[in-house]
Amino acid sequence: MSSLPSDAFNMRVTEDGNLHLEDTHQIDRTQWMLNSPNPPPLWKKLITPLKNNKLFSSSKKRTCHEHVVSFFSGLFPILSLFKNYDAFKFKDDFLAGLTLASLSIPQSIGYANLAKLDPQYGLYTSVVPPLIYAVMGSSREIAIGPVAVVSLLLSSLCHKVVDPDLNHDGYRNFVFTVTLFAGIFQVAFGVFRLGFLVDFLSHAALVGFMAGAAIMIGLQQLKGLLGISNFTNKSDVVSVLESVYKSLHHQIPSGEWYPLNFVIGSSFLIFLLFARFMGKRNKKLFWLPAIAPLVSVILSTFIVYISKADKNGVNIVKHVKRGINPSSIHQLQLNGEHVGEAAKIGLISAVIALTEAMAVGRSFASIKGYHLDGNKEMLAMGCGNIAGSFTSCYVATGSFSRTAVNFSARCQSSVSNIVMAITVILCLELFTRLLYYTPVAILASIILSALPGLIDIREACYIWKVDKFDFLACIGAFFGVLFVSVETGLLVAVSISFAKIVIQSIRPGIEVLGRIPTTQAFCDVSQYPMATSTPGILVIRISSGSLCFANANVVRERILKWVTEEDDLKESQTTKGRVQAVIFDMTNLMNVDTSGIIVLEELHKRLLSRGIKFAMVNPRWLVIHKLKVAHFVDKIGKEWVFLTVAEAVEACLSYKFADP
Repeated sequence: MSSLPSDAFNMRVTEDGNLHLEDTHQIDRTQWMLNSPNPPPLWKKLITPLKNNKLFSSSKKRTCHEHVVSFFSGLFPILSLFKNYDAFKFKDDFLAGLTLASLSIPQSIGYANLAKLDPQYGLYTSVVPPLIYAVMGSSREIAIGPVAVVSLLLSSLCHKVVDPDLNHDGYRNFVFTVTLFAGIFQVAFGVFRLGFLVDFLSHAALVGFMAGAAIMIGLQQLKGLLGISNFTNKSDVVSVLESVYKSLHHQIPSGEWYPLNFVIGSSFLIFLLFARFMGKRNKKLFWLPAIAPLVSVILSTFIVYISKADKNGVNIVKHVKRGINPSSIHQLQLNGEHVGEAAKIGLISAVIALTEAMAVGRSFASIKGYHLDGNKEMLAMGCGNIAGSFTSCYVATGSFSRTAVNFSARCQSSVSNIVMAITVILCLELFTRLLYYTPVAILASIILSALPGLIDIREACYIWKVDKFDFLACIGAFFGVLFVSVETGLLVAVSISFAKIVIQSIRPGIEVLGRIPTTQAFCDVSQYPMATSTPGILVIRISSGSLCFANANVVRERILKWVTEEDDLKESQTTKGRVQAVIFDMTNLMNVDTSGIIVLEELHKRLLSRGIKFAMVNPRWLVIHKLKVAHFVDKIGKEWVFLTVAEAVEACLSYKFADP
């Protein structure tokens, strides 16, 4: 064991067994730690996040005009965009917006159908939320609008409250109410900096949830692709496949099934998948998968119109209401019997929408090399959905497929969302009559072609290799969505993630530390076999950020077991000989509660009864404050609190050699 320089410490043990430090530097370091200022009170910790919010932060040195400018610049990031915006950037944004609209229009109609709403509501959702986000959001690439996962989530949850087949208007109004609550929750997350709530749906759980939802969405599209008239409202795979089998088994013999739906849908699905493949293979052809859905809609509509295929059993969209978004304020059900259900579904939708949007936005922001402000994103998404609920929209969020197209089209800012929204408005005003003969099978094929991007097998394999517990959450979410329901998949994923945290808290790792040769660093002897332990001194550290009611007793029993089982200790490589001092490295501990303090007191008494000294190393700010308030520092002696493990070991050696 390497020792510290002899002039670094000058210590002696008094007659009463206390350690006396004669080195002034050591005394200073101990006093710095013991006399540190008190940590901020709880109320200040709760208020600080709100004060630190850039939208509300202020400086006393600023004038009133500067306060106003700073507030609006924080609330509307697009204002700072025009400082360096020019015609060349607008050209890129304009072309990207047109490309985005060519993909957004057919997808929006298909996603509205998935959400069990009329086609125009998908187009409405591609107008107002993107416009709001464009002026309030901080991402330059993200494309806002309806998405498959949220559409499936709404249809699977809302139809349990209001049946769209029996009460179509009531179902639509309930969806608008859910959208309002989703927006309110998202704004609250942004204003009060509650983004950590979104993180409870971990990356692994999101991968499994997206994959399960993608398969579920694909199975739901069999109704439109096959032209099935009677279809189940359930979302689990068993019910859907059973419904498909029964419907076909009944319709084919009776002559009610028309294979032309399948022929049209599968033909254009092959075309869409081929366009997607070519776009991935050659980056210069990024525009091909972007315009392929719109081309498919135009061609299929023309074919059906010319051939009169709707007379031969081909299901068509029929009427799409003309005009821009009508007001839906009077349709919100804030005093109805289902307000509680609307708030619950709104919260779930808000979390899922934010999780997907943040994942999409951050991935492309990292490619471009800029920071995405999560709180501004939540605020922008929330305001967009609140405004959307007033203008006949349902929950909107960031779409990965459309964002990828926007990025590939070399967009420069969120202006591309504005161009896209204006293009959709023109479509609503001028071209909705042309969508009358659009076959439903085409909408199903468009949705099916977008689903492969939601299934990330490579990422699932990566999760399996890195963390088996995370993979369990991934698989739990996947099978929960697939075989039970969307909400069950979410519940399983969040439960497994919570269980992981609880298990790590209840059973923390307890490390025995040894000195790395030729250094003053003390590390886990299991991870570093070359580390040497000091005879008679047990140095421990727990791999947990908190010593609390959940794990304190486990830590105490483990330490006492090491101390009392001397025979086992002699045989092991952790310590050699009888333990005379225990050093507790508290560097990892961020907090300790009353249960943890009581356990420390009991541990100190038990060790003291055996003639074993107890020392603490580097207790963090909040920990040392609580230990001083509880008078635990006075009980063990201030001289037994150290800044580094090396100092504590040297002090214990001085005590050990001075002990008669």
